[in-house]
Amino acid sequence: MVIIRKSAGALTKEERKIVKALLAQGWRNQDIQALINIGRRATINSARITEVKIDKKQKPASKDELSFFQIRKKSIDPKTGLNFFDDERLIRSREAMILAVQIFNSGALNFKTEVFAVLVNIAWTYLLHEFYERKGVAIIKKDGRSLLLSQMVEKNDCPLTEGIRNNLRAMKIIRDDVEHKILGKSDSKWQGLFQACCLNFDKTLCALFGDDLSLTHDLAFALQFTKMDVEQLAILNKYEIPGHIDAIDARLDALVDDENMADLEYQFRVVYTLDAATKSRSHFEFVRPDSAEGKEIRNVLVQYKAADHLFPYRPTQVWRIVSERSGRKFTSHNHTQAWKLFDVRPKHGAKQPENTHREYCIYHPAHGDYTYSEKWVVRLVEEIGDEAKFAIIKSKEI
Repeated sequence: MVIIRKSAGALTKEERKIVKALLAQGWRNQDIQALINIGRRATINSARITEVKIDKKQKPASKDELSFFQIRKKSIDPKTGLNFFDDERLIRSREAMILAVQIFNSGALNFKTEVFAVLVNIAWTYLLHEFYERKGVAIIKKDGRSLLLSQMVEKNDCPLTEGIRNNLRAMKIIRDDVEHKILGKSDSKWQGLFQACCLNFDKTLCALFGDDLSLTHDLAFALQFTKMDVEQLAILNKYEIPGHIDAIDARLDALVDDENMADLEYQFRVVYTLDAATKSRSHFEFVRPDSAEGKEIRNVLVQYKAADHLFPYRPTQVWRIVSERSGRKFTSHNHTQAWKLFDVRPKHGAKQPENTHREYCIYHPAHGDYTYSEKWVVRLVEEIGDEAKFAIIKSKEI
């Protein structure tokens, strides 16, 4: 019987020499196996050590080779699993992004946009170099220069989405102007681009090389100690932005169309609304973008739609649609009982008519009435489908 062995679980030529040298020093099989397996993606078993032991033709590693091998095995970051010698490019890529964020967040420094633009270009270059090198693609050209970030972004096999690539194209435009112009007053103007660049980097880093490399544990969320004066910011943006920065801004705007401009991978945006909230749902809440809740929030941010689109049903339409879908008699009176029972909206004449349950209902101050969402219709169909629940609705006093 022929035993087919996976190459990943076999010893490399270097490892075979190391094993032979350690055996000569009197190391036990299990100790050699433990050393070899440190940081290895595919571990080896003790049989591989025995093979080297009985192979009389195998030459041992030199003293210097053995010393360096042991040093390299001790140079692994236990948190990320990265090795300083084997994964130097990824280590420096992560550090470049960490430095970019730390410098930009520093209250003691003014040279923010310039440093950020340079460092993130370096971080992304190292990241994609590592990706292509592991694919077996030569990153050093015949002229001795390595692939540029701008070249890798345009490659057909680039692993990045169009939104991320657009963001990096924008970062290149900013980076190219750094050595020629002072861009200090752009620090707040392009924060959406910078924030997206950071989120894209962490997402790509984890997708290509594993979640253990995420920067979320290395970079804490920074809270501002001063209040944001929206009116003041608007005035600053209008009157204090130099012409050369506006010129760069125009080039960035020309880079993508309106649809791609709304892509959160190109430019990060946060929409704030003032709303009544319970203590458990107040302040800031962070969710993963790829979760169900994250996707729903993304839709709200990117696809901001008029209230008439999100809440299309007037009361008359609601009870008629519910009757049709459920096959049960559901009247206007029943609808009033339902919205009162589930506290969907305030009563008539309330001082704050806008305090509605935002999933189901919204108030229109322009014409002083309420409209309802598809979710409310679905909820009612489910409720009256259960005889006991429908009885509770019908018993509600109005």
